[in-house]
Amino acid sequence: MNAIRHDFRSDTVTKPGAGMRAAMAEAEVGDDVFGDDPSVNRLEQRMAAMLDKQAALFVPSGTMSNLLALMSHCGRGDEFIAGQKAHLYVNEAGGAAVLGSIQPQPIAHQPDGTMALGDIEDAIKPDDNHYARTRVIALENTFGGRVLPMGYMQAVAGIAQRHGLGLHLDGARAFNASVALGMDIADFVTPFDTVSICLSKGLGAPVGSVLVGRADLIEKARRNRKMLGGGLRQSGILAAAGLYALEHHVARLADDHRRARQLAEGLARHAALKVDMPDTNILWVNADADIAERFDTYLADNGIAVIGRYGQQRWVTHLDVDDEDVAGALDVVNRFFL
Repeated sequence: MNAIRHDFRSDTVTKPGAGMRAAMAEAEVGDDVFGDDPSVNRLEQRMAAMLDKQAALFVPSGTMSNLLALMSHCGRGDEFIAGQKAHLYVNEAGGAAVLGSIQPQPIAHQPDGTMALGDIEDAIKPDDNHYARTRVIALENTFGGRVLPMGYMQAVAGIAQRHGLGLHLDGARAFNASVALGMDIADFVTPFDTVSICLSKGLGAPVGSVLVGRADLIEKARRNRKMLGGGLRQSGILAAAGLYALEHHVARLADDHRRARQLAEGLARHAALKVDMPDTNILWVNADADIAERFDTYLADNGIAVIGRYGQQRWVTHLDVDDEDVAGALDVVNRFFL
């Protein structure tokens, strides 16, 4: 591939700007394992307050955050329910099973990204020593860029409550969802016992996620973070980036959504491209079979970076994609179809 001119691979590719770098350089730090890092403490307190939850824990990655949530809800031999294409089932290296001895129970997705409520309820195991004990249901929102409706999340919460189960949200892009819905993030995450929020995707920080939730679950997660090797020392340098992102990069997510829609509308002008109109900053494109391989190669050769997933192209807008990037990418695509 030629040098990347327009990078639509992921919102993880963003780089800290001057303001964020200054905040990191000036961060007040201490030893976080001892609870002495004031910047980390501020980030955790700020995130808990924003989501109206009892406590929060700063961790290196969303993968660790999701794993810690599952390990807080579950013991060895317990089970979690999640979608068959959910990130914490497909893309986290089987960590729940390998490191937590927690059994996954995957559920097929509906075309809109939800799991059928009946399928979820049917998957909950009875109290029988032949079965793993179902302990928690995990949702993901956004899911592939789609915003799962509040009514759906509340219905799943009702199932969890009826069966005495925990409810976890992989909210790596939860701020994208809340901005798209015009909702306060606290209202958006109300149904959940634990929520994982990624700082290094749309929010543009270089590293880190925050697990937020009930105090007892976060205390378990803090202990397990140490066990997994995730205890950090002067991590306020990283936490300062997260604090800067919460202050400056939440409302602007609407710009990413607008640009994703512009990109989708431009791509959809070509009949050979089947484009799912995006809810947020992620769009999916299928090229007709007779041009698909040639189109992929052409984009790469012309500096347009996208990734494939589940047989589709995924295009992601983010902090480092501006209007000129969208226009430039569409110009490259238009020339392919001349």
